[in-house]
Amino acid sequence: MKTLKNILAPGAAVVLVATTLILGTSAAAAPAQIKLPGETVKLRPSKLPGYALAMQKCASCHSADYIAYQAPNLTLAQWTGEVQKMKGSYGAPLDDGDVKQIGAYLAVAYGSAKADDPAVIAASAPAPTASPPAAQGAKVDVKNLLASNACLSCHGLQQQIVGPGFNDVAKKYKASANGQSMLENSIRTGSTGKWGSGTMPPFAALKPEELKALSAFVLEQ
Repeated sequence: MKTLKNILAPGAAVVLVATTLILGTSAAAAPAQIKLPGETVKLRPSKLPGYALAMQKCASCHSADYIAYQAPNLTLAQWTGEVQKMKGSYGAPLDDGDVKQIGAYLAVAYGSAKADDPAVIAASAPAPTASPPAAQGAKVDVKNLLASNACLSCHGLQQQIVGPGFNDVAKKYKASANGQSMLENSIRTGSTGKWGSGTMPPFAALKPEELKALSAFVLEQ
């Protein structure tokens, strides 16, 4: 009985073997395509001011799953301690007022506290400011805005990190006559699916003048 090797001329057999090896190597070298599912778990809504802060400053680093997986019925003190740990150990961009307000929200939404508890009401009150509010028209410190909201943890000026680089964002919105107002709205409300499957949390706590200054900075890149 004739085999394939007997049928083929010696040169043809070599070509066949070489072709098989090349095809096999190409198939093995092809990178695996992995598509992660989109974010589906969201923070539990609340009228407490800590909810907007948590959407803005917690969701930029981890999903709501991380919060939902914590032990049930944690107290106000325990949740506040967890938020303080995020600030002290992991460098979360939070001030002391943020820690108290987010801790109060989490204790009510996920723990054992009630929204009308005196301690929750006290923790949710706006922190007193040491200096008077900036005069209307005063220049916004964009560098401080970027740092306090961890913008550069997700966006590079010229390159993608988690989200797109600011230069790519600028190219997209400059093409529209009302691009700056569209960008301001996107920052304020957040988005999903504009740049792949990633999610940008809403920054609803930013003031109108801060949104305007931040969007203008991005469009300059």
